[in-house]
Amino acid sequence: MILITGGAGFIGGNFVLDWVGLNNEPVVNLDKLTYAGNLQTLQSLQGHPLHHFVQGDIADRSLVSALLAEHRPRAIVHFAAESHVDRSIHGPGEFIQTNIIGTYNLLECARAYWSSLPSSEQAAFRFLHVSTDEVYGSLAPGDPAFSESNAYEPNSPYSASKAASDHLVRAWHHTYGLPVLTTNCSNNYGPFHFPEKLIPLMIVNALAGKPLPVYGDGQQVRDWLYVKDHCSAIRRVLEAGRLGETYNVGGWNEQTNLDIVTRICALLDELSPSADGKPYASLITHVADRPGHDRRYAIDARKIQRELGWLPAETFKTGLRKTVAWYLDNTDWVRNVQSGSYRDWVQKNYAERQA
Repeated sequence: MILITGGAGFIGGNFVLDWVGLNNEPVVNLDKLTYAGNLQTLQSLQGHPLHHFVQGDIADRSLVSALLAEHRPRAIVHFAAESHVDRSIHGPGEFIQTNIIGTYNLLECARAYWSSLPSSEQAAFRFLHVSTDEVYGSLAPGDPAFSESNAYEPNSPYSASKAASDHLVRAWHHTYGLPVLTTNCSNNYGPFHFPEKLIPLMIVNALAGKPLPVYGDGQQVRDWLYVKDHCSAIRRVLEAGRLGETYNVGGWNEQTNLDIVTRICALLDELSPSADGKPYASLITHVADRPGHDRRYAIDARKIQRELGWLPAETFKTGLRKTVAWYLDNTDWVRNVQSGSYRDWVQKNYAERQA
């Protein structure tokens, strides 16, 4: 079996659903269930013999050690993280605690467990750490995309905390021999995405007739990766990645934020026209940019293609259409995640910015 941390979040939840659907191998899913952890995402697995959910914190060493001793996983796939840049600006402490201290505790538990295994099981064990392209900093318009050899230049509390966790994982491999793998992905999108991130926020706000807040001039560029493609890349790295190596995972889809919002509006005009007949693009509102906003990210994903034969299956056009259709078909999920704390967050981060 494998142990997954953060498996009730956006990427982790999609990974769990895909894993159980594709493999006959049990999963122990450890998630703290903070604001972005949502068991409704895993509702289809309720009572499933291959899925065992445990609510808990990766920083709880006694709990993690007990889970490892009881279930004896052949691998740990580490998704658990605080992951929203804006939230890290407003409150960096939680990011330091989860992304750095939590990863450190998880590594120490994994090292103790791995050291206790018979040699054959030690050789087969893997610790896969899921990270982000934001650790590399920001690119100018003409710069080449981030490769695995790029220096780390994080610019937000979130990306700095993820960079620190990457360094810890690397150090535990080189110092203690822990068999680790690291993936650094570009911006994910797709089903079950908590509606504070750009794409789901625009969909949800547009359908509610609310303003579509775009930071600054909206010309910030990101590479977009459909979450199911990301999950397939992680499975492939877990299966055949070289120990101690980092693999960048991208969708080869650079888009400006404003272009994305415009595309979402056009899809909604087609799939769910507004009651008043106005185009959804009329709701676009430019708001003050966030502090230290990185201008461009882009992933060079040739290494994972060359070494492991992985390529994304979705184009941005096909993935975005699937994503918009999913939100239109799953309004109950959206309504249930929009708790009071979520509405307070949107008010704090967007409505209070001067247009």
